[in-house]
Amino acid sequence: MEKQELDYVLVPLGIGLMVAYHFWLLFRVISQPTKTVIGINAINRRLWVRTMMKDFKNAVLAVQTFRNNIMVSTLMASTAITLSSLIAVLMTNGSLIHDSQTLFIGNKSDLNNSIKFFSILVCFLLAFLMNVQSIRYYSHANILINVPIAKNRAVAVNYVARALNRGGYFWSIGLRAYYFSFPLFLWVFGPIPMFVCCVVMVFVLYFLDVNTDGGGGEDQVWMDPDDDEGEC
Repeated sequence: MEKQELDYVLVPLGIGLMVAYHFWLLFRVISQPTKTVIGINAINRRLWVRTMMKDFKNAVLAVQTFRNNIMVSTLMASTAITLSSLIAVLMTNGSLIHDSQTLFIGNKSDLNNSIKFFSILVCFLLAFLMNVQSIRYYSHANILINVPIAKNRAVAVNYVARALNRGGYFWSIGLRAYYFSFPLFLWVFGPIPMFVCCVVMVFVLYFLDVNTDGGGGEDQVWMDPDDDEGEC
């Protein structure tokens, strides 16, 4: 196999491995939420909203919590758009790319280099958009969580919890976009570092995403007994 052909083999394998892992994680979150960190966090966010809305004395704590979440999402969005601008500058200066690839094998054509940096740019733009959506839902929930509850208590609590969870989901997707940018960045230095990074990252993400304490018959322990919808 020629050195230039490594990009056509290792790069699709690495990206396919990352995509396959996240499809497996999505299925796991839907079917067995208590066996994933994302699922447990979603369930506990619903319980947290219910607790905050039961007593108006928790209003300050709830607002401070949302403020912290909004600040984190704002930082992530700002970082993503800054990195996007940096990648756009690098795309216009091809000499930097060729100088950095002298020690690595793989396809070094101008078209391939443009694809590499465009892929990284897409990841950062996706991270920016997801974090902006996260701020949107956090802002909605920040107002709604302090609305007085009348007869429609269950509807109000479920709606606020759903908004909070959507903000958390968008934040998680934005973070995953950052994760995808690491192997794509190493692709600049060749397909071998990119593929190795994909394999290592899948193992690291598995230990970060999988919960070994809950699951099985303990699923009901994490659920709110007053929650009629039973959704994350």
